[in-house]
Amino acid sequence: MRIAQVPPLYEAVPPRLYGGTERVVAYLTEALVELGHEVTLFATGEAESPAEIVVVRDRAIRLDEYPLKSDLAAHLVMLHEVRRRAAEFDIIHFHVDLLHLPLFEAIAHRTVTTFHGRLDLKDLSEALACWPRYGYVSISDHQRLPLRGVRWVGTVHHGLPPRIFDRAGAGDGGYLAFLGRISPEKRPDRAIRVAREAGVPIKLAAKVDASDKAYFDAHIRHLLDAPGVEFIGEIGDHEKLAFLANARALLFPIDWPEPFGLVLIEAIACGTPVIAWNRGSVPEIVDHGVTGFIVNSVEEAVDAVGRLAELDRLAVRRVFERRFTAATMAGNYLRLYQGLLSASDPMDTELSGAVA
Repeated sequence: MRIAQVPPLYEAVPPRLYGGTERVVAYLTEALVELGHEVTLFATGEAESPAEIVVVRDRAIRLDEYPLKSDLAAHLVMLHEVRRRAAEFDIIHFHVDLLHLPLFEAIAHRTVTTFHGRLDLKDLSEALACWPRYGYVSISDHQRLPLRGVRWVGTVHHGLPPRIFDRAGAGDGGYLAFLGRISPEKRPDRAIRVAREAGVPIKLAAKVDASDKAYFDAHIRHLLDAPGVEFIGEIGDHEKLAFLANARALLFPIDWPEPFGLVLIEAIACGTPVIAWNRGSVPEIVDHGVTGFIVNSVEEAVDAVGRLAELDRLAVRRVFERRFTAATMAGNYLRLYQGLLSASDPMDTELSGAVA
């Protein structure tokens, strides 16, 4: 099958440091190539992939130091190139939210659109109603709940290459881990409180976006001076294995409807149990009492820290191998691709014939 992957341009593919969507696209692309498919990746100049890479911007937008730049313009240039080459592909897989919808309606039956963010947003359902022929994929069943009237063609959970997180760790570093982004919805303050009340050190490997700096300065910075609290900063894939594998558990104290939570399966891949709040996708990803504990309060989380010895870290790793590998993710997407193509309407006008 000839497949195009169209990610956002904010991060490299894969990202150098923090970045969820682009990381998933990198893993999916690699797995599809390994399964013998012809994959073309539209991306920035730093992209690394076994697929054919079409460079549509010199650098990832977030790491571009040029003071004035337009993310909309960059994405429109990419979509223009995808549209120009559309006839080369059997299926085009978009990961750019809604940007492509007005441009590819004539071949909507040859596209898949995965939503990677939250969907309980004003105006979203009205916009999607304008283009009803597209098929959409959610990354958890919970993510899709706010949008019941669109054409969902499936839910595909994220997956990771086993070569990146290649073993279960012993968790003998003696600390709890927080990994992700410093923001109100991720609740690093709650993670620090759990660790302190449990009497266990905590390490936070986290990115501080410019948009979250005021929150960091007002609510988090002073907490980092407490005994047993270590702020590491943003880390990349090559550092995550040791960070997670040596942790007693990952704390995931979210305060929002998390669409998936890639860090959950990164920890599970390392055999590291997860203590996660019962929000969003968490009940779909975490097997309570097997890969971690699902909690509803700080008190329950502190109690869960005391119960970590009940969990078998090798069993946690086996859940990853069964449910959350990149090959599993790619296989699930391939079934969706094939189903959409077999259901295609032969009366649809091909883009190549509809555009001068």
